[in-house]
Amino acid sequence: MKNIFRKRTPLFLCTLFLCIFLPAILLCSHCFDRALFHKITSAYVQSSLEHDALSLHFVMAYPNLQGIHLKDAALPVYSKEASEASAASRQKFLSVLSFLDSKKLNEEERYTYDLLCDRLALDLEESDFSYYEEPLSPTSGMQSELLLLFAEYPFYTADDVETYLSLLQSVPDYVQGLLSYESEKSAAGLFMEKEDAKKSAQQCREILTKEALSSGTHFLQTTFSSRLASLLQKGLLTAKQQSQYEAQNQSLLSKSVLPAWQSLADGLEQLSDTGRTRGGLSQKPDGRQYYAWLVKESTGSSLSMDQLYLLLQKQFQKTYKEMKQTLTTYQELTGGTPDLAPVNDGFPLSDPTAILEDLQNRMQQDFPALADLTAQTVQCDIQDVDAGLEAYSSPAFYMIPPIDALMQNTIRINRSSTADGIELYTTLAHEGYPGHLYQTVYSSLVCDTQTLPIRKLFSYGGYVEGWAYYTERISYEYAAQVLAEAEGSLGSSYPAALLCTLLAQQRDLQINLFCLLDLSLHYYGAEESELLRSLESFGLSEEQSERVYDYLRTAPAVYLKYYVGYLEMNALKKRAELQWSDSFSLLRFHRFVLEAGPSDFENLTKRLKQTAAKTG
Repeated sequence: MKNIFRKRTPLFLCTLFLCIFLPAILLCSHCFDRALFHKITSAYVQSSLEHDALSLHFVMAYPNLQGIHLKDAALPVYSKEASEASAASRQKFLSVLSFLDSKKLNEEERYTYDLLCDRLALDLEESDFSYYEEPLSPTSGMQSELLLLFAEYPFYTADDVETYLSLLQSVPDYVQGLLSYESEKSAAGLFMEKEDAKKSAQQCREILTKEALSSGTHFLQTTFSSRLASLLQKGLLTAKQQSQYEAQNQSLLSKSVLPAWQSLADGLEQLSDTGRTRGGLSQKPDGRQYYAWLVKESTGSSLSMDQLYLLLQKQFQKTYKEMKQTLTTYQELTGGTPDLAPVNDGFPLSDPTAILEDLQNRMQQDFPALADLTAQTVQCDIQDVDAGLEAYSSPAFYMIPPIDALMQNTIRINRSSTADGIELYTTLAHEGYPGHLYQTVYSSLVCDTQTLPIRKLFSYGGYVEGWAYYTERISYEYAAQVLAEAEGSLGSSYPAALLCTLLAQQRDLQINLFCLLDLSLHYYGAEESELLRSLESFGLSEEQSERVYDYLRTAPAVYLKYYVGYLEMNALKKRAELQWSDSFSLLRFHRFVLEAGPSDFENLTKRLKQTAAKTG
């Protein structure tokens, strides 16, 4: 099974939005204008980043040049009071926005205004579901996520090393905040299942050990050394500084981070017997309502749970019918059953750099060129995941670059779970071109010239992952072209091309099924036995089925972010075809989506209708 999850900034690492509420604004006679909108949104950006050193560094490489100055080089620590203050500040900021007359804004400002108001309102709804989110899930919790972020923390200057070491020093307080949250969660009757707590505790003990630190082989030591070596090579660090920093890192890992992780494991084990429910969110009080909120937040879709389930059912039936026809065509052509060797071991491209170059060449006709927006060359550092990280990493992931270092991109490949052949090819399409890397750079470049900086802070998983999966599906067609050209053959009847189509359809069916089961478990209250039967009837072994069930149970709505986002993207394309008629082209549609930038699909659809009206 191909894992499609990508690492994203998790709970408690995004700053509490301490937005400035200016009472004097309400007294100004000229307050409803564009200048004010820019002023208050700039204040939002600044207050959102200056209290969160980790998030700030991944958003901006050189924040001082942007007028943003870090208040404290420490991880944000959870407290109930801070959480309540965050919700109150968002409510105040939304109130300020409500006094603006959006009709006085230009088109892009008005779109940003609509997105911001809708997003703030949606975020505020989460206040009704305290303690439902799980930051220490055994699937992708902070016990592994934070250390992965530390390993990928880029050093641009020696000051970054100082900030990084300060972040390590703050880990014990951060962990205490996590345990406070989990204790409150337990008191509310919402603590995780016993086995999940034990798994997360075990991960704490395994991902960071005294033995690994003593031998100097832990990934937080090796990656730190390589980043220092890069600064030394660039002349940004002296050999003496390098030695001092190495010693500080070793000391902090041994005396601060390791004990904190051990205390986190102990705390989880102490709470492990306090979980009161088993199964999905549907078994918890208000769990179905929280899940409906989570799906909307994750996917950006405004469809109800019933509408989503029906949509997924219809798509499953459609894809299944198409796959049967493809299989029949293949058997009629070859007289045998599918042989995947040509698309795996026999795939002509295996070097990641060569694959990205091939993808860029094949996408030119249907996707707008980055060269139209910038004369700079987009760089991409492609590396294998460190061996010590393989057990905790996705098959591949793209690290979103800081907005002021946009040309410096990173893709990591986990060789322990990503095979060569068409799997690597389509994975790099998802992570690179025309997927995450391309969309991030293109949309960010447009954002620099046409919209407000605040757009860069918005997170829309359905748009981002929906686009990536949409382009991944297209890459199966590119892969068929690669195979056909290698054999000197053309046409969709070529057996390897049919195999590519079969693989794409099979992947669609699998992810679609997981989405249906996700809804069944967390919203409709299906039992574990029902889900396991469905998975085994799909061809998964008992062990695989149990593993998928555990993932669905502990990571609700993750698959929906990808596949519902993809279906919404396809629905948007169909609307564009109808509205633009003869003037429709894939190039125009893709440019529209990219220039709109990450959005929820309701606002994206409204924007499409306005575009059609203007050009119709």
